[in-house]
Amino acid sequence: MIKYILKCENKHEFESWFSSSTEFEKLVKKKLIECIFCKSQKVDKSIMSPNIVRKKNEYFIKHEAKDNLKKIKKDLIKMRNFIEKNFEFVGDKFSQEVKNIYYDKKKNKNIYGNTTSKQREELKEEGIELSSIPWIEKEN
Repeated sequence: MIKYILKCENKHEFESWFSSSTEFEKLVKKKLIECIFCKSQKVDKSIMSPNIVRKKNEYFIKHEAKDNLKKIKKDLIKMRNFIEKNFEFVGDKFSQEVKNIYYDKKKNKNIYGNTTSKQREELKEEGIELSSIPWIEKEN
């Protein structure tokens, strides 16, 4: 496939895709291409610059990945700081505390803590949805 920027006799420019350059030439000769703005059939290719795609080198890829990981870590640390500041830590009592809050609608508070996979499954079966957040060590 090839993309051309086309220009009609009225100087309207628009893009179109073709299976090949010879296919484009055939369609122009048969007057099967027309301007999308004025319907003129006098259409030709406009001046274009080639679009060259280079493979990224390994050095750039490694550093880009490292930068992305640093940003993700920074965001996770921000999230951890927010949670520690605004939520109550209930530790291993998390599963029971969540049930208490869920079933006692008057008791609404923000908590965080630990669960086992079995506890998570039980909560899910009761219709209680949880979110897990990777707990990044601040010093690391």
